[in-house]
Amino acid sequence: MIDIYTEKKDSKDWILQNDLYFNLNTCNEEMSQNEIELIQQVDEAKLTPDKHIETKYGLGTIRNLSSGCKTLLNIVKHPDKVVCVEECGPNVLKIIFEMDNIKVYMSRPTLFEIPDDAEIRFNDTDVVTGNSGYNTWWSREYERREMDDL
Repeated sequence: MIDIYTEKKDSKDWILQNDLYFNLNTCNEEMSQNEIELIQQVDEAKLTPDKHIETKYGLGTIRNLSSGCKTLLNIVKHPDKVVCVEECGPNVLKIIFEMDNIKVYMSRPTLFEIPDDAEIRFNDTDVVTGNSGYNTWWSREYERREMDDL
């Protein structure tokens, strides 16, 4: 189940500034083989043992990863937290929506490929499945926002 929250909360259990959170916390943690492979998949970067990355653009530190990659790693490393995914592109969102038991914040929909069997719960209430459920829920949400003048 992927939990999506559409209303922002200010809580220690929420990561709204992914770059900052990653740079202060996640990048200091040991990276598993799976996380190293995610870095390679998303940013085409090779993580070195001393926490540098090698890319086609040259050598950098792990802090030079893209915001999308940092967001993905924040989700993987901290599955108990609600993580804002609004800076993620379709390539990262596709990976996120193949995961299970995660919590994300998004105030608006993004078009990307969602697996047909992905179970999504919006705001702890409405459960939908796959791409059609996701799109239908957002259509209704925009109708509600329009009626409420939001």
